[in-house]
Amino acid sequence: MIARERLKEAKRIVVKVGTSSLTHSTGRLSYENIERLVRQIADLQNAGKEMILVTSGAMAAGLGRMNMTEKPAELPRKQALAAVGQGVLMHIYERFFAEYGQTAAQVLLTRENSLRHSQYTHSRNALLALIQMGVIPVINENDAVAVDEFKIGDNDTLSAVVAALVDADALIILSDIEGVYTANPNTNPKAKLMSEIKEITPEIEALAGGAGTKLGTGGMMTKIEAAKIAGGAGITLVIAPGARQQVLRQVLEGEEIGTVFPAKEEHLRVRKGWLAFGKRLSGDITVDKGCEAALSRGSSLLAAGVTSCEGDFEAGSSVRVLSVDGREIARGQVSYGSEILRKLAGHRSEDFKALLTDTDIKDLPEEVIHRDNLVLMV
Repeated sequence: MIARERLKEAKRIVVKVGTSSLTHSTGRLSYENIERLVRQIADLQNAGKEMILVTSGAMAAGLGRMNMTEKPAELPRKQALAAVGQGVLMHIYERFFAEYGQTAAQVLLTRENSLRHSQYTHSRNALLALIQMGVIPVINENDAVAVDEFKIGDNDTLSAVVAALVDADALIILSDIEGVYTANPNTNPKAKLMSEIKEITPEIEALAGGAGTKLGTGGMMTKIEAAKIAGGAGITLVIAPGARQQVLRQVLEGEEIGTVFPAKEEHLRVRKGWLAFGKRLSGDITVDKGCEAALSRGSSLLAAGVTSCEGDFEAGSSVRVLSVDGREIARGQVSYGSEILRKLAGHRSEDFKALLTDTDIKDLPEEVIHRDNLVLMV
């Protein structure tokens, strides 16, 4: 398969590991699992790859250090445990990486780092500098200070954002399952592993289950969302079993392991990457089939093709553009807010003056989303 062959040529690789792949069934950290992961990453770095690790496990490490068995419900206590656990986890990573001759650097991110283009660029430049210095960035969300408003939400999404941020060639998400199945393998013995998913359709999204383990926060749906981000940024994504020996080397040698999501042909420019994946999404705009076809040819989004919009957003907000059957086809920065857009939806630009007050139409652009501020996701 072309996607598998491309993995052999991948130079810059982001690896994401979930809590379940780092812990025993008791919830305590598994030093054996962590060392096996570090050894693989260090060996690939020695082979000339540029490796970046996005890791979960801070909360599990904190629970273990504090001799607790369940996450607390209160946000301040969760943040306190994450602060304890982040230090424990990073110490373990630094020790193992040092044993294999590598230098690791802790990088903690929140959604706030990507909301402003300047911060997005600073984060990118810092990560690229570490990579150029031969350092392996070990990245996690800064759970000790992040609140829901500024949380990326899960490390599957974080890994995809990081991969887009650093122009990675491949993203490997290590999980406690083999990949995406045609049905739930825990309840359906006829479920089959899907080796490749070329397009994320509503049917594929329907296959995604709920949350993962009691310690983790991400289920298959977050991995599907990560695949959307990665594919749109020109990155090949693989969901693979973290417990498998030498899984990273085997994936990068093109072996048929897990589920691969091929990259889209064209990489996004840095600013468009920020528009698509850095900014918080504020709403949805649904367009008709004619508009969808025009967008695929490189046109701007005009009000005439809009059938509806959801959410309350202002000019400059980032929104999703959906087809009539609910597929996400683009993301972009709107020229005006939802209140005005609802008045203009389905109308041509020459009708604007009759539909709006003089205050509304002052300096109002013709395009709902200009093509320079639009990123296709299909």
